[in-house]
Amino acid sequence: MTTKMNQPPQQKGGTLALLALAISAFGIGTTEFVPVGLLSSISGDLQISITLAGLLISGYAIGVAIGAPVLTALTAKMSRKTLLMALMAVFIVGNVAAAMSDSFALLIVARFITAFSHGIFFSIGSTIAADLVPAHKRASAIAFMFTGLTVATVTGVPLGTFIGQAFGWRATFWGVAILGLIGMAASALLVPKNLKEAPPSSFKDQLAILRNSRLMLAFAITALGYGGTFVAFTYLTPLLENVTGFSAKWVSVILLAYGVAVAIGNMIGGKAANRNPLKALLWMFVFQAVVLVLLSLAAPFKVAGLIMIFMMGLFAFMNVPGLQVLVVDLAEKYVPSAVNVASALNIAAFNVGIAIGSFVGGLIVDGIGLIHTPWIGAVMVAGAVLLTGALRKIESATSKETRVYGRTGTDSALRE
Repeated sequence: MTTKMNQPPQQKGGTLALLALAISAFGIGTTEFVPVGLLSSISGDLQISITLAGLLISGYAIGVAIGAPVLTALTAKMSRKTLLMALMAVFIVGNVAAAMSDSFALLIVARFITAFSHGIFFSIGSTIAADLVPAHKRASAIAFMFTGLTVATVTGVPLGTFIGQAFGWRATFWGVAILGLIGMAASALLVPKNLKEAPPSSFKDQLAILRNSRLMLAFAITALGYGGTFVAFTYLTPLLENVTGFSAKWVSVILLAYGVAVAIGNMIGGKAANRNPLKALLWMFVFQAVVLVLLSLAAPFKVAGLIMIFMMGLFAFMNVPGLQVLVVDLAEKYVPSAVNVASALNIAAFNVGIAIGSFVGGLIVDGIGLIHTPWIGAVMVAGAVLLTGALRKIESATSKETRVYGRTGTDSALRE
């Protein structure tokens, strides 16, 4: 008879531990995007151009993309709870340094340091969240952790912008540092010590990730499927003002509604991807591409445009839990000694997708106009549909071979 005493230790107190991860994710999500609303204040105070101030966002994304896989590999032997605490300490130090910066050079360095904690946190946080619950709830657990990030887009960023406008941009970074202290305390109290540790990975194991065609396909799917929306989202404010015809006051309200849609989509996506991530992702990307095409048609009309923007928000983040659990599952299956590194590479792929989407969007705006950004984003997402279908076919063939021969495709290839 199974009792509470002999349940797997990683499943005890799982909800509270997930809450601690979500609190930390809220702080990290807030610091990632809050400079968007503070660029004018920062550029004026430090006497730099808006374009240069924009490096606080793009530089942060580069820090995440570089730091996530490299530092995850370097910290592979650390206890995961100890690493969590250390990451929040780095996060706090980075934001305190930003709050005390009196030059742009110091501020960009502080942002870069903070970005390192971001990348590793979401890579190991995803694997911790997946291990805290039974196997059939893994995607929902990852979605719960990422709720902190989505809530940050709804409340943390607007609140941080308000604080910065009222008390100066440095006050915002002091506030985010306090959020880091709260997240650190929550992790110390609520995350169990006896977490299942990932097997130690060698450099050879980490290279095996890059040689695994399934994982590389998954990373490409992440970059295209998640990044496609950013072709339009990056320029959503000018699209709403210049194409749809909303005033700046209404745009802030619409962005709040967009954030609510993102949060709803995240939770739906987690539940949908629990049983079969590849099947769920395929349909999510199909609907996402359709919505983006319809947005290009509906953007000149206020009511229709609002509906499509809400739908875009719904699907923009819906794929995140499925993408992350897909990579974790594939890594556990094919490169089990480098699961954390694989998870980190997927976090890097999210940020590469953001960078590609934003860059492509800029080219479209300068070249053929704002209204074309959504449907061109849909082309990127359509690429994710094709790659997801290909990976699903490969995995299905491998499963059939395993049932027939009692071994994985990798084992079969080695024996042949």
